[in-house]
Amino acid sequence: MLKTLLHRPIAVTMSLVAIVTLGVLAFQRIPVSLMPDIDVPRIVVQMSAQGSSAREIEQQIVSPMRQQLSQVAGLKSIESTSRTDAGVITLTFDPGSNMSLLFIEVNEKIDRAMSYLPKEIERPKAMKIGAMDIPAFYVDVTGGKPEQTSRLVRNVISKRVEQLPEVAMVDYSGMVGTQITILPDELKMQALGISNSDIEKAINDNNIVLAALSVRDGIYRYSIHFDSQVVSVRDIEEIYLQIEGRLLQLKDICKVEESAAERKGIVTSDGNNAITMAVIKQSDAQMNSLQNRIDTLMSDLGKDYPELKFNITRDQTKLLSYSMNNLEWNLVLGIIMASVVLFLFIGGWRLPLLVVISIPLSLILTLLCFYLMGISLNIISLSGLILGVGMIVDNAIIVIDNIRQKGKATDENIINAVKEVIMPMLSSVLTTCSVFIPLIFLSGTAGALFYDQAMGISIALFCSLAVAALVVPVYYFLLCKKHKAISENANTKTDKLNAQLTHYYEYGMRFTLRHGKQMLMFFSFCIIIIVVLFPFLRKERMPEIAHDDALVTIDWNAGITPEENNRRIAGLLREVKPFIETYTTMVGSQDFVLSHTKNITSSEAVCYLKCKSTEDLNDATEKMREYIGKHYPNAKIETELAANIFDMIFSTEEPDLQIRLHKRDGGRPAVELTRMVTDSLRTRFPQLGIQPVSTEAYMKYTSDAEQMAYYKVSYQQLYSRLKELLGTNSIYDINSGGESVPVIIGSNSKDAKVLLSNTIRNTDDIDIPISYLVKEQRADDYKYLYASDEGEFSTVNIEKAEDSEVKDVMSYVISLVDNEKNSKLQASFVGSYFSSRTMIGELIMVLVVALLLLYFILAAQFESLIQPMIILVEVVVDVALVLFAVWVAGESLNIMTMIGMVVMCGIIINDSILKVDTINRLYRSAGNPQKHTLLKAIMIAGHRRLKPIVMTSLTTVLAIVPFLHRGDMGSALQFPLSFAIIVGMIVGTMVSLFFVPLVYYILYRK
Repeated sequence: MLKTLLHRPIAVTMSLVAIVTLGVLAFQRIPVSLMPDIDVPRIVVQMSAQGSSAREIEQQIVSPMRQQLSQVAGLKSIESTSRTDAGVITLTFDPGSNMSLLFIEVNEKIDRAMSYLPKEIERPKAMKIGAMDIPAFYVDVTGGKPEQTSRLVRNVISKRVEQLPEVAMVDYSGMVGTQITILPDELKMQALGISNSDIEKAINDNNIVLAALSVRDGIYRYSIHFDSQVVSVRDIEEIYLQIEGRLLQLKDICKVEESAAERKGIVTSDGNNAITMAVIKQSDAQMNSLQNRIDTLMSDLGKDYPELKFNITRDQTKLLSYSMNNLEWNLVLGIIMASVVLFLFIGGWRLPLLVVISIPLSLILTLLCFYLMGISLNIISLSGLILGVGMIVDNAIIVIDNIRQKGKATDENIINAVKEVIMPMLSSVLTTCSVFIPLIFLSGTAGALFYDQAMGISIALFCSLAVAALVVPVYYFLLCKKHKAISENANTKTDKLNAQLTHYYEYGMRFTLRHGKQMLMFFSFCIIIIVVLFPFLRKERMPEIAHDDALVTIDWNAGITPEENNRRIAGLLREVKPFIETYTTMVGSQDFVLSHTKNITSSEAVCYLKCKSTEDLNDATEKMREYIGKHYPNAKIETELAANIFDMIFSTEEPDLQIRLHKRDGGRPAVELTRMVTDSLRTRFPQLGIQPVSTEAYMKYTSDAEQMAYYKVSYQQLYSRLKELLGTNSIYDINSGGESVPVIIGSNSKDAKVLLSNTIRNTDDIDIPISYLVKEQRADDYKYLYASDEGEFSTVNIEKAEDSEVKDVMSYVISLVDNEKNSKLQASFVGSYFSSRTMIGELIMVLVVALLLLYFILAAQFESLIQPMIILVEVVVDVALVLFAVWVAGESLNIMTMIGMVVMCGIIINDSILKVDTINRLYRSAGNPQKHTLLKAIMIAGHRRLKPIVMTSLTTVLAIVPFLHRGDMGSALQFPLSFAIIVGMIVGTMVSLFFVPLVYYILYRK
């Protein structure tokens, strides 16, 4: 086949042009996103019951629902959180589960549990968690009257955004609703002898829609509709009442007014009241297309509604664009650096041109395969391409160098040269790809996530192999058949460089052979380094990523109103305004449907801060901590990365250590016990910044049954009267478009003293003071009630701590709960301290499996059980020195570092494979007429493979060097991986050149 292709360069060129055209078209249609679209194996069930305490939510709703949902098949874990007004249950399943079927089953369990819930409770909402559920960005809308702006956003603006083909939905919060309040005149009511129930009955009697009637008129039939709906303030005011023969309208005895409804949550943007819209993109949409359309739409909306301002925040499209641009520039720099290496070592322009052409050609083929396999362009898949850039040229370099060593560019020489290296190259590609196969079996979503990276590198390598074996020889023959051997035309500079390289190699090889025992002792020392150093390395799940934005959650630990909460937040942000570019605050309960934003209560707030730099962000958060510590010592403040898909997939928001406290006989410990443990930990470990227990003050009214019987007041009468006084006695809702306007009868006083000073009319029409019938109690309770499949518990979170500190805390807590005074308590521990170790353990197993696969492939290639061991000894030295470099650089051992080490193992042995294969052909091949002695074979093989090994190593290293910075999320993610590969490649090149031949010599010398 190759012989035919050598003489048909035009046919090969036309085929390549066709493939390149298809590749370019495919590239334009490949979805572009920040991360791969994978199913996160979690389902969230949200429940709400306005006005209910956390304890009531837990007992009446969450607990029975949790019992039903715990029966779902394939459930890995279940956890619930109850708070005032709402509860959330999170179900976690094994990766790879069919989430669609599980979603159906979860909804069936919810329907079954409804019979155990209070009748007035709305059906809980179940939501699948997908990688694309994180909003692409938020749009803060400010200006105008709050009620009018809310209607405009709900009915017009959000709909226009949802009409964009790239947008899946718009989720919003901060709406200001309206309500119609009917305030009876108590004096007139008493004079007329009527009560609120009479007014309520009159309104309901007038607010009717009767079924349509049908009447015939000859051959025609007409429908008759009776409509007496009450839909406005005027309709309510004009309702008639007949009282003792007098005809009165409702406006004569009541004041009817439309006003802003009570806000349970407030959103502000840069200090102004705002409505925030979370825009969710379609999974197959291109981010750059979405960005362009949104920019155009925001410009149009600004012209249509000049009184409104639209501010885009938390823009994932910019993050993606910045990351993609960096990755593209890194790709270009990698190609340029690889080209420089080729020109330095080969000289001339023809052969370096061949290698440089092979890079884009291989990449275009790879992108075409991406499109056919449905793989999107994202940070993970692009990183696979970047890692592949340095390796893509390896096969072309090896083929060209082997052809050059044959001399003149004839058919026979080219074909024989390709035949000699095709099997070692195929083995190298297989060994490199084999290290990625075990990564797919990582637990959690990490395995599914790195599928894209594995496929990116694997496809790129196989495409480069095809280009090197089929395309490069054709153009080599075309460019060089009329010229002398390239080696004869080498320029002086190249000769000097190659001669100098050969001199240093011979010196190093002689030194290694003379000091064989010392080299073996160094190998033994490397094993000791791995065993000793590994336990001391800091371990974490994912590397730290520098950000200039963050979410700051503040819990005031006081039963305050949203308005007071908003006032405190405004005062806090004034202190840090010089450090902040823009900010958005969310105070109290939010209206979002999806679970992309943290659920908070009226005494909590979430602030999104965008600063100019990481330093400004650190200064701002530190200043906020100082301010809160000084003015609100009981408050809690937590800082985390602004929500992005990266955090969702890897759950990096979990604390380093979470202490879960249980009662020994089951159940959740009292607040006092949890507070005692927390205060003790804060005193013992002040440097950890442990936050106080989150509690809320609640007011409990206990009815006196004896007094109620004596004064002839029923429970229903008392409950209705309290609802009237609190302004929550809703008669019905007026639906207008997407808005629901409640009609409320009664006052809107929320003051406890005023409430108890009011009266209630009994069955004898006597006004009885409410204070006679109820007793008031005040106490503290948990703000959040947690439970899981382990049972109910309270928590103490330690966000950031060193490994040694985590161990000290756990030992201290165990000794604390084992104390006789605290014999009622027991503690369990979870957190990233454990999950990171689980992940590292899995990656170690991945490394072991990868090494076994490498051994099997090499044993099959060399038909030997010993020679694969010669090659794999290199891995021990490389791993040891990479761990040492990580320790010296102060880096942590995380999933990216470990993946870098796994990838390194597949790359570094490629040089050794070529080296050992060449030694075998020179020393052990039975068909070789010029068989050499062992030492001479080693030296000749070293000379033959010296330049290809150095060139392939340099191109791989230089292609990855641009990743050694942390300017954006993509680069920060790739830094630990790139660092491990670069160190491993440098060490591995030395080992391949000197140590592997030494081991071969020791094993086969007679």
